[in-house]
Amino acid sequence: MHARFAGRFARSEPRRRARQYLSGLVAGLDRTNGWTLAEQAGDLTPDGMQRLLRWADWDVDAVRDEVRDYVIEHLGDPQGVLIIDDTGFLKKGVKSAGVARQYSGTAGRIENCQVGVFMAYRSNKGHALIDRQLYLPQAWTDDRDRCRTAGVPDEVEFATKVQMAREMLARAFAAGVPAGWVTMDEAYGQSKSLRVFMEEHDQPHVVATRRNDDVVTTSMGFARVDTLIASLPARAWSRISCGAGAHGPREYDWARVPIRVFWRAGRGHWLLARRNISTGELAYYVCYGPRKPG
Repeated sequence: MHARFAGRFARSEPRRRARQYLSGLVAGLDRTNGWTLAEQAGDLTPDGMQRLLRWADWDVDAVRDEVRDYVIEHLGDPQGVLIIDDTGFLKKGVKSAGVARQYSGTAGRIENCQVGVFMAYRSNKGHALIDRQLYLPQAWTDDRDRCRTAGVPDEVEFATKVQMAREMLARAFAAGVPAGWVTMDEAYGQSKSLRVFMEEHDQPHVVATRRNDDVVTTSMGFARVDTLIASLPARAWSRISCGAGAHGPREYDWARVPIRVFWRAGRGHWLLARRNISTGELAYYVCYGPRKPG
């Protein structure tokens, strides 16, 4: 693995550090941070590892692409799934790039943290992360001196998380990543522009959306998704397992209704609902994909 991207490091010292860093990540350590990775490499302090990540001269984006290509070579499948989500990294200080008081999915509340948007790839052969972008709040991109101090290049401008998701999808499409489906939570799935972008690339997807989102119905009207699902008869629901869980099959009640009038040949649009058997809680998804399984 290291041999694939060693040439992206101009000097021997960061090249050697990169190998030690990679070895530490796969060493099965209880915790992986600068200190534990340094100890695994036989160093007394984490200075070398931190220097690799913060100051060393290497082609970060090229290494990202090497990792993606490696993953696809081993896990790639035409029915693979691209998954987009963000997560927060709790911080105590104010100097780390992008750190701010913002919502952290990790903590489930607003915290002082960094937020990264990630793309994962999943197939029957396994799963791995293949892309990432650091979210920079506008308060950061409006303060170029603060950005320079944190090592953020001047050309990096403000981008929403949805824009970042679109950029990562565009890179995956351009690289020919095999994906039968794309999925993401409602923070991204409610974006109509992102859904249209995927349709323009004929990329099937199942994305969560809000209950008060509106969709175009087959009669060319508009309806809230919760209203449309509430109008379905009881026979429209089917109990289906979405996979094995720790306590047996994860069964839910599911229903779908066609939406949109104009369908591409062989493709269709649906509003899908999932109902929790115990609580009755509903989740809603906008779908685009093959009209028939196959």
